[in-house]
Amino acid sequence: MRAIISDIHGNLEGFQAVLEDIKQQGIDDIVCLGDIVGYGPNPRECIDLVMECKACILGNHDQGALFDPEGFNAGAARAIFWTRQTLESGDREQSERRWEFLGNLPRLIRHGDFLYVHGSARNPLNEYVFPEDIYNQRKMERIFGLVDQYCFEGHTHIPGIFTEDQKFHAPEDIDFEYTLAEQKILINVGSVGQPRNNDNRSSYVVLDDKQITFRRVEYDFDKTAQKIYDIPELDNFLGDRLRNGQ
Repeated sequence: MRAIISDIHGNLEGFQAVLEDIKQQGIDDIVCLGDIVGYGPNPRECIDLVMECKACILGNHDQGALFDPEGFNAGAARAIFWTRQTLESGDREQSERRWEFLGNLPRLIRHGDFLYVHGSARNPLNEYVFPEDIYNQRKMERIFGLVDQYCFEGHTHIPGIFTEDQKFHAPEDIDFEYTLAEQKILINVGSVGQPRNNDNRSSYVVLDDKQITFRRVEYDFDKTAQKIYDIPELDNFLGDRLRNGQ
């Protein structure tokens, strides 16, 4: 079995709860689809935990911390600049180790029939694939044209299944389970640290042979929110939205 997680965004409480849920299922194979940092108050701790995962790819917020947060809104950019300062502070050896880890992350991973990206197969780092994109036939055809069979992605923080015949299935619509078949699909695993599907629980996916299961995990979001409120450089909105999953 394999757990696929994404969009941790410096949320240590959410990440720890997800890791515990994964451990309880006896899973030690974890793939992270990026955005370890950004928005949240614990970037260093989250990077340290991701280093223990089997594999990880680069997210746009991770790249923003490494270089410049191009295309980010003002609040997200401020969070990235604060994240960068935080990663540069403290023990020098630990700091260098974290920067080296981020700098070596690939933009995608291929493993058999599975493609792992942060955004999309067409633009692994930055392209959003939203549920409403099923009505954009040209966009979806071009993305599916770059997928051999199955593609795991994050970035939107909205979990669900996109099928090649341009349908979207939210986890609730399929009882949180989906069986892989010959049809090409895209699987958005949702977000560990910044859910935006009107559910404040962390989201991730378990892959067991051909079976996909969407998992939801409760965590102490009030604790994470208070940490955000205590950091002037992080907008209070980033803590507020944790409560309602938006």
